[in-house]
This record gives sequence, structure tokens and C-alpha cells, in this order.
Amino acid sequence: MERRTWLITGASSGFGRLMTEQLLRRGDRVAATARRTEALDDLAATYGDALWTAHLDVTDTEELRAVVERAFAELGRIDVIVSNAGYGLFGAAEELSDEQIQAQLATNLIAPIQLLRAAVPYLREQNGGRIIQVSTYGGQATNPGASLYHASKWGVEGFMEGNARDLAPFGIGVTIVEPGSAATGFRVDSSQLPTPLEAYDGTPAAMSRGIQNPALPSVSDPEKVAAAIIASVDVSPAPLRLVTGSDSQKYIRDALAERLADIDAQKASAATTDLASA
Repeated sequence: MERRTWLITGASSGFGRLMTEQLLRRGDRVAATARRTEALDDLAATYGDALWTAHLDVTDTEELRAVVERAFAELGRIDVIVSNAGYGLFGAAEELSDEQIQAQLATNLIAPIQLLRAAVPYLREQNGGRIIQVSTYGGQATNPGASLYHASKWGVEGFMEGNARDLAPFGIGVTIVEPGSAATGFRVDSSQLPTPLEAYDGTPAAMSRGIQNPALPSVSDPEKVAAAIIASVDVSPAPLRLVTGSDSQKYIRDALAERLADIDAQKASAATTDLASA
């Protein structure tokens, strides 16, 4: 098995933590970044130099660039960049504050853009690598009360899909991960809710108010999801999307089928706006 070096954002919890643990166990080297690096102290004590850590608030672009530069300088080649840091903001758009909107887009959209921009020059210089963006089925399908979260994920998926084409000539692969529900603590620890407006009581948007309920069921095994993400790096060419969880596969397929049916129904009417034949 080929040993690699990985850089992972948001490595202190969720899929980032699970991937870090699995990679270290199998003998890979991990540059783990997080806002709370102390959460990685137990792994540092066990794995020593195989784990490189750095504080990183991904919304601080200057810090992000400095951390990426230092990681490549100190570790040499980094084979895989995993953009994992993120959280969910739920609620009707009208309920959200300007600060909440800006923070959601800064974390889930702008930070992955800047991470890729910071890492690509090094990946080109070393003639290849892999970029993995952890998204969600919510980057392809939508639920009530999650418009800003969807905006951030649909946006980052468009950015990453476009870069998959731009970076392929340099041997750099891009994979977007589409997890379904998994008991990673995301709903409880990594989601935010606004102050609710009474006007939305009893409406579909109000469904999101229960997102932090720890009793909500999950479909996927987080350890298996982390392992699937790791295994995707052995696939060549890089899969553009990696769907994990039967719920994710169903939601995405249903959403795409609905959108395709809508587009197909407009084939004749769309042509009515074409230029007249010469």
C-alpha cells in the first residue's frame, strides 16, 4: 500500500478526526489543522512525527496561506488536500442575521476556494496530487429551512467541479464527497440556528429547528465513510463525486431526476428564443 502525506482541515472532529486516526493507524503521515489543536494531543502522543499539527481558522485567509506554505516547506510533498472544515446554518433566510450569513459563506465556500488556491501551486510543482472537498447531499438536493447551507454547498461544488477540469492537465484530481446522515456530531456540535420568527411556525422551514436533536436517526457508519474517502484516492482517474449513504444516493438521484424532467419539458420552448436561421 502506498504511503501518502495528507493535509486535513477541521481535523479535530467528525470525518476529519476519523480520517486522521485511520491514516495514522495505517502508517500515512497527516498534517492536521484545526481551531482546537489540543483535541489532537492524544494522537500526537501516540504517533509522534507522523502527525504534524497547526492551528487554523479557515476563515482567516492569511493564516490559511501561511499554514499551507509551512506544511509544504516542512513536510515536502503533500499528496492529498482534504477540505473538511465546515458547519451548518439552518433556518429560513429571513430569520438569519447578516453576521450568520457572512460566517456561513466564509467557512463553507470562501475557505475551500482559498485553500485550493493556496495549495495548487505546490501540487503543480510536484506534478500532481488530489483535492478532496467534503460536501453533503445538500450540495445537490435541498431541504426546507437550509437555504444558506445549501447556497454554500452548491457554490463550493460548482467551484470544485470547474477546477476538476482546470487542474486535470497538471495531474491534480478533484473529488467532491456527498455524505448522507452519519453520527459524527455534526447536527449537535456543528450546526447553528437563528432566533425563530413566529411567522414560520408550522411551515416547512420550521422543520430545521429540530436539527440539533441527538435522537435523530443516522444511516451511515462514520468510520466507513472516512474509510471510503481514503480509499477514493486509490481510484484513477479521481472520481468527481463520491456518494456515501443510501439516503444520500436517493436524495441526489431524486433531485437530479426532478430537475432533468423540468429541463426536458422545456426543449421546444427553449428553442423558440434561438436566432432565426440565416
